[in-house]
Amino acid sequence: MNTSFDMSGQESLRGTVHRMCPDTAVVLLTWIDEVADEPLVLEPADRRVEAEANTWWWSAAEGETTSLSVAEVVAAFERTAAVIRERIRERAFAGVATFYVWHDEQAGQLRCSTGSVSPDALPFGGAYVASDRLGPIVERFLADGEPGRLAWSDLDDVRSRSERTEPEVTPLAVWVSGVGASN
Repeated sequence: MNTSFDMSGQESLRGTVHRMCPDTAVVLLTWIDEVADEPLVLEPADRRVEAEANTWWWSAAEGETTSLSVAEVVAAFERTAAVIRERIRERAFAGVATFYVWHDEQAGQLRCSTGSVSPDALPFGGAYVASDRLGPIVERFLADGEPGRLAWSDLDDVRSRSERTEPEVTPLAVWVSGVGASN
């Protein structure tokens, strides 16, 4: 990514955690488009290397996403997926590859990655649901009024935890786009 857009200087798996600035719409859309041109690693034998090279995320402070529309962000990710698909085909990579996007609510981040896996084998440690609908995922990110923050009311009271059964975990919604030759 173009580091001239880096506003935070915070380290991430692959460079910087990008925070929005006053012209959020232009910056976020530019960053999403730039992902398509970043180095892309498809290494089926080493998924960790793929994740470190191919995973990107953005966060926004409260109120910074109000100028963005769901349609604009969805279109940017669709363009990125199309460019990545073309790049993979030009490299003659014959395997399966998936470009995917999710909203990490705990971190308050919108994330994307590419991996040499099928949509049903994405490298998530918990339950997820692969979807062809990106709009609801982007909408949740844009509507997150306090990204990365949990309200006290959302936290469990330790004293009452033993009295309750474990809460049902809602699977993570993940938008998937087949970008490999075998998809």
